[in-house]
Amino acid sequence: MQMKRNPQKLNPLQLKTLALFQALAEDSGRATPDGETGEVTIGSLPHAHGDHMHVGSYMMSTADATGMTNPAVWAALERKGLIKGAYPAALTLTPSGLTYETGVRDKVLHNAAHGAESH
Repeated sequence: MQMKRNPQKLNPLQLKTLALFQALAEDSGRATPDGETGEVTIGSLPHAHGDHMHVGSYMMSTADATGMTNPAVWAALERKGLIKGAYPAALTLTPSGLTYETGVRDKVLHNAAHGAESH
């Protein structure tokens, strides 16, 4: 059976923010997985460097990352069961948040090595 695209009806900013959080969850320097719950806690959020930020082995435009500092986006993702946290200090992705297909990952996360050539 094919999964419905965007079943939680996330808006574009929420989708971009969740894609960012999912990439951070893959960064062993920032993420702590919990083997019992399947959740991943993010220890720190990246800081912008001009028009971009580094997200693990990726780069992301700061224009695409505005939801990271938006309490309303965090509240929506938490209400939908995709993250848990205390904005802006603590962020934990739930198993649902980790596996949610955003459909925007390839559009907002760019290979850092490739992106560095244009800066």
